Amino acid sequence: MEEDALNQSTAAEADISLHMLSESPSGSVVIYVVPESSTVLPEGVSVYVGQRRTALLRAGGQMRVAVALKEVLASLETWIKQVLQVMSFSHGDITAALSDRVRPGDRSREGLADSMRAFKSSPGYEITFSLLNPDPTSHLLHWDVEAAISSYIQPLLSKMAPVANFSIDSQILYYAVLGVNPRYDPTLNAYTLNADSLSHVINPVEARLGSSAASSNPVLNFLLYVPDSRHSPLHITDHRRHTVPSNAFSSPRWGGIMVYNVNASGTELPVDVHIDMRRVMGVFLPQLRLMLGVQSAAPPPGFLIGPCGNAGLADWELDRLMWTRSVENVATATTTITSLAQLLDQIGNIVINDNIAEQVSSAVASLQLAVGQLEVGNLGLAMQYSKEAILQSERAFFDPSLLHLLYFPDDQKFAIYIPLFLPMCVPILLSLLKMASEVRQRPGQGQAKKD
Repeated sequence: MEEDALNQSTAAEADISLHMLSESPSGSVVIYVVPESSTVLPEGVSVYVGQRRTALLRAGGQMRVAVALKEVLASLETWIKQVLQVMSFSHGDITAALSDRVRPGDRSREGLADSMRAFKSSPGYEITFSLLNPDPTSHLLHWDVEAAISSYIQPLLSKMAPVANFSIDSQILYYAVLGVNPRYDPTLNAYTLNADSLSHVINPVEARLGSSAASSNPVLNFLLYVPDSRHSPLHITDHRRHTVPSNAFSSPRWGGIMVYNVNASGTELPVDVHIDMRRVMGVFLPQLRLMLGVQSAAPPPGFLIGPCGNAGLADWELDRLMWTRSVENVATATTTITSLAQLLDQIGNIVINDNIAEQVSSAVASLQLAVGQLEVGNLGLAMQYSKEAILQSERAFFDPSLLHLLYFPDDQKFAIYIPLFLPMCVPILLSLLKMASEVRQRPGQGQAKKD
């Protein structure tokens, strides 16, 4: 049956057929070695990585002289290592998960930049899509964002449900302008925003979004900006003064902004504009993947990465993300518990309630279970236990019974109460000293009267 599946006309069809035969467990990688003469792989492609957990590897000329199994594996060792680096959890992923705690080392700049763009691990995320219309008198904008989210975004979030909880909302902001005035470029016959000015665009717009105050979870903002007729068309340029094909940019751990130009010349105002949501989501979906921690590094030479399918996320990409998030959750919960222990050691007169002790004990038990599941490769349970460890450790750290002791230690109490009670104590001390001196003088006065 596997041979029949590998005899399909294309590698994508073979990947689907192999998945229908047997579904690989989470965290695993299955490599099928096909003959050098096989036509399932395109010409010039040595490895095909499908959307499941399967890779097709073309046998090289070294296998013709290989006899024993060790010789066969030795001839494929280099390719297998590259396949595992692409599809499985690697040392670079550990560095990305612990980027705030360890030095980058020899990691590539591209991988380090991707890890810095992604949001840190959280039990939940808020995703906001905003349409900015700076001139409603010129443009009447229509966007079917609900259908676009259902078709392009929701399949991705449904597949990432084991990682975190997601909530989505949308809004339209009128008379919302960018904080930077575009410059007219006569060579392009258009207005431009260069890369140096993009950092000044977010702050004025963010003040009107109003989404960060509504939830304690991280907020991912995706803005679609339609320039007014005075600054249209508007293009984003890079550091080399070249126009960006997507006409969009992303801000690390914040979100993305896309400029959507409208051709309204020679038409009566206001212009009815029906936004092409397929084009918009084609830009926002890769940005969302990157913000959620899905790495998109270039494959090695000879590799062909298959399409992700309707979900926008391959199974092996989900496995890598769950590996990364589980390790990051374990590190975060460990740091929280360690910080709590250090703070409690510094405060000698603190009283720990039973519920705090139970939360700390549960967090430690969840950490041990998460590490144990990671060792055996059970990513689903490891992710679940690591999220429980984070929630329990944060509940213990931010317990209301500890907050007043953590933020008001003894030295601060003395600094607060001494200025209050010292002026009151001075007259009392002077009165006590005067009374003591009078008591010492009374025996001498009695003896003088007797004499």
